[in-house]
Amino acid sequence: MKSSSHAPSATSLPRAPRDEAGARSTRYLLMMAVRIACLVLMVVITPYGWYTWVLGAGAIFLPYVAVVAANVGQEARHDRREDPEPELPAAPTSPLPSGGDRVIRVQESPPRTSEPPDRTA
Repeated sequence: MKSSSHAPSATSLPRAPRDEAGARSTRYLLMMAVRIACLVLMVVITPYGWYTWVLGAGAIFLPYVAVVAANVGQEARHDRREDPEPELPAAPTSPLPSGGDRVIRVQESPPRTSEPPDRTA
């Protein structure tokens, strides 16, 4: 039986996009359910007091919080991805042969024209 100690761990890989989208939509729906509960409790509970203002603030600000929480992906919360490829050492470079100069020199000359330049001045 072969044992590979260099195989990537399945627990270190990020969640599948489909699973992450499902979790985000579930989180969004739960926050919207809390918002509806805030709206209902704000109207139903009497006498009105400080808690009415708290429930009203929850009903007003929860949609913003829910959208922001739904748009934040899993990697933003747990940014601990690991590279599945092990780091390879750099290949040793061989020294250049000492047989001569390895520099290539390119020289450009002005373009040739068939007419002589106009010298009337």
